[in-house]
Amino acid sequence: MDDCCVVPSTSRKNTLLCPECKQQGKAVEVITLKALLIPSALATIAPQSSYGFCPNQSCEVVYFSDNQKFRKLDVKVPVFQKDDGADVPVCYCFGWTRQRLGHAVQQKKQPSQQITEHVQANRCGCEVNNPQGSCCLGNVTAYVRSLSEDTI
Repeated sequence: MDDCCVVPSTSRKNTLLCPECKQQGKAVEVITLKALLIPSALATIAPQSSYGFCPNQSCEVVYFSDNQKFRKLDVKVPVFQKDDGADVPVCYCFGWTRQRLGHAVQQKKQPSQQITEHVQANRCGCEVNNPQGSCCLGNVTAYVRSLSEDTI
């Protein structure tokens, strides 16, 4: 398995637009859909197609291709970008929810550093655990920063 937090050397077209909200999406590998779609949705994927991930919080679409859309209800886990619940994972591999990150920040702990150590030890599996199909460390860092800014 490839290192999930390293950008692949082969460049993929990154001009995917969500057919529902028209926001630019991010290319995602089929392995992510295979891991995270519920069985009825998984039975309809076209493995040869290119899929995108829609990060727009107000859009119900999570994954899309030229002729297919998968919505939040088609995904096995809550999607960080689309669900603002406290118990929603920000880091799917190591169980860091918004709530857990909030507690860590209050206790002056450094969750990003702990996650980075796991990533460097090749323990993450973001391509099959994280709905966006890539490393969640950016999400963790941004969320922790937003918590720090809220307390200032």
